[in-house]
Amino acid sequence: MDFEGIFSKYVNTQLQGRYITNKHIEPILNDLKNDFEIGVAGHSVLNKPIYSIKTGTGSTRVFIWSQMHGNESTTTKAVFDFLNFLKSDDELAKSFKQHFTYYILPIVNPDGAELYTRANANEVDLNRDSVNLSQPEAKVLRGAFDSFKPHFAYNMHDQRTIFGLGDDNPKPATVSFLAPSYNEEREVNEPRQTAINIITAMNETLQEFIPGQVGRFDDGFNINCIGDMFQSLGVPTILFEAGHYQNDYLREKTRKFVFFAILSGFNAIYENVIVVNKREDYFRIPQNKVIFFDFMYKNVKINYENKEIITNFASHYKEVLIDNSVIFEAFIKEIGDSGNFYGHEEYDCQQELFTGEGGSHLPKSEEKADFIIGKNREFVNGLEKK
Repeated sequence: MDFEGIFSKYVNTQLQGRYITNKHIEPILNDLKNDFEIGVAGHSVLNKPIYSIKTGTGSTRVFIWSQMHGNESTTTKAVFDFLNFLKSDDELAKSFKQHFTYYILPIVNPDGAELYTRANANEVDLNRDSVNLSQPEAKVLRGAFDSFKPHFAYNMHDQRTIFGLGDDNPKPATVSFLAPSYNEEREVNEPRQTAINIITAMNETLQEFIPGQVGRFDDGFNINCIGDMFQSLGVPTILFEAGHYQNDYLREKTRKFVFFAILSGFNAIYENVIVVNKREDYFRIPQNKVIFFDFMYKNVKINYENKEIITNFASHYKEVLIDNSVIFEAFIKEIGDSGNFYGHEEYDCQQELFTGEGGSHLPKSEEKADFIIGKNREFVNGLEKK
């Protein structure tokens, strides 16, 4: 399959960057209403609509939801890319629509999306509300699941840049998956096995494009998490985690790889190649580890307690919403031996002296990453000025 060609043809260029809200998807939904069934599944705490999209006539029902964490928008972009594909006259798209019926909630947490926060307007993490169902958004999500009665559930998320894979020459975890556990013992029953087999098919495709950059998320059981709940209810559930790709902080490359995964996974279900037990292949996918900072500065001279020493320090981006744009602001984090940590961008400071705010020669945690190394190496917002 020509994944690159299909993506290039159907990528939805109306959605770009990290800040995706109802205002961004509403014009697209209006364009889709002649081809798909567009509805409102319910409303948020602040009475924003939680939109739904239904398409296909097949007997195999697939429930997809994204942005239950408002600041996790990469998979939303990929879902709309997939909808562009389904809208087309492509023969595979026609086959999918005949085989599957899709029910999609593209932004479950519209309040959090507008505020660019993980939680909803009541500061509740919706992915910890699957039992209590205390929030209107969680009730809408569970109600859609109960009424649609899906055969497959796709739980779409983003993960932070801190996650990586490998030991000696680590790479970022660009896409990670999880077949959630259905019990405390993390056993594998038939629904979980089905999810495992689909993930393995998606991983095989992604290894062609991002070898060594596909991870497996921790499978500790928590019934309060929606994926674990749905898996425990007997529906094969797959967690997607869209992560970092080299120099892709807007996650336009990552959206492409998520699209590849969506396409290859549905193709595997359609061709019925998910019946073979792929448990060993699944557990060979490396598990995510917290090993990255955005920037690492090595071999830097600092003044600590009136003593000059050579050490390392790191900085990390905070994502800040300013005037409806997500701005990346770098702040100093860890100071000292970097141990098993790495930077997505690393600098050798060649034992030259750090000079920070107010002329200080000691980096301070949570200070903005604007400083000088030596006499003329200037760093602004974490990056060295050229």
